[in-house]
Amino acid sequence: MSCYNSVIVPAAIDEVWKEIRNFHRLDWGRPFITNVTAVGEIPGDQVGAKRVLNGSFEETLLELDDDHYQVVYSIDDGPEPVSQETVSGYRGRIRLLPVTADGSTFAEWTSQYESDEPQMVADFCNPIYAALLEALRDHFARA
Repeated sequence: MSCYNSVIVPAAIDEVWKEIRNFHRLDWGRPFITNVTAVGEIPGDQVGAKRVLNGSFEETLLELDDDHYQVVYSIDDGPEPVSQETVSGYRGRIRLLPVTADGSTFAEWTSQYESDEPQMVADFCNPIYAALLEALRDHFARA
């Protein structure tokens, strides 16, 4: 099963990429992300970096692709319905593409996972990703 959300961000792709490429920084995600705790010694711009979001979501950076403006991460554990007991193989991806017509950025947030309750996971995750993408858009709209 999968989730899909997207938004147009009113900023150039390089500006947006600077905001999202550090796995340990989600200032743009406020008010939805209230706390990001880096776990371990690996910096947020290196594969293997770990974080805990809002004290609940344990995640690991699996890929950081500066050439293709893409971040891939896993949710290792979290609240239901994305706990280890309910979901396996959870992979989230944030990808940016330039909108050449006006210099803005297309931001896409997708995920794939296995679960006995795939619709419950989608119903939980899609609103979160939609809200975070809106926060990213609004972060640049205010700038």
